[in-house]
Amino acid sequence: MRGHRRVEREKEDWQSHTEMAHRLLVRRIWTLSVKDLRCLLASTSSFSTSLRSSTTPLSFLSPKHTLPCSLPHTSRREVSFNVQDHEDFTERVINSALPVLIDFHAQWCGPCKILGPRLEKAVAKQKGKVAMAKVDIDDHTDLAIEYGVSAVPTVIAMRGGDVIDQFVGIKDDEALDSFVSKLVGQ
Repeated sequence: MRGHRRVEREKEDWQSHTEMAHRLLVRRIWTLSVKDLRCLLASTSSFSTSLRSSTTPLSFLSPKHTLPCSLPHTSRREVSFNVQDHEDFTERVINSALPVLIDFHAQWCGPCKILGPRLEKAVAKQKGKVAMAKVDIDDHTDLAIEYGVSAVPTVIAMRGGDVIDQFVGIKDDEALDSFVSKLVGQ
């Protein structure tokens, strides 16, 4: 009987580990797909024509068939974006011509889920004068450590690659508008 229970327990552990590995794999595939889709959307019509004439099928999962990310990006600026990796952070935040509001958050953080949409609303009111980068601390622990994030939500205001101001926790809408306006210089 004990041997049977032990076998059952090992089987449950194996299933648990398998499910966790599956979730991590799906997350990795989703991340790669988002990068590839961003490049695809930024592509020109000549690139899409060359894709149609290609004899090799395009797969988002195959590393040797990923889309070239050196294609020109569209001029339309989004209100907010998810940071993909350290290189993306450097390119879109540190080297940004616009001031950037950085929202360090986590999926499991209740206050983060409340603050995020309110921050996006405050940034949208500035009509393109400021960008908002969203950094998930579980995916980008290195960035959280680099910027001294010890609790979430943490919001950092950056202009020209320099940290201007920051706060931890939730603020009301008026305080958020004031924080964003200060970053823009109004």
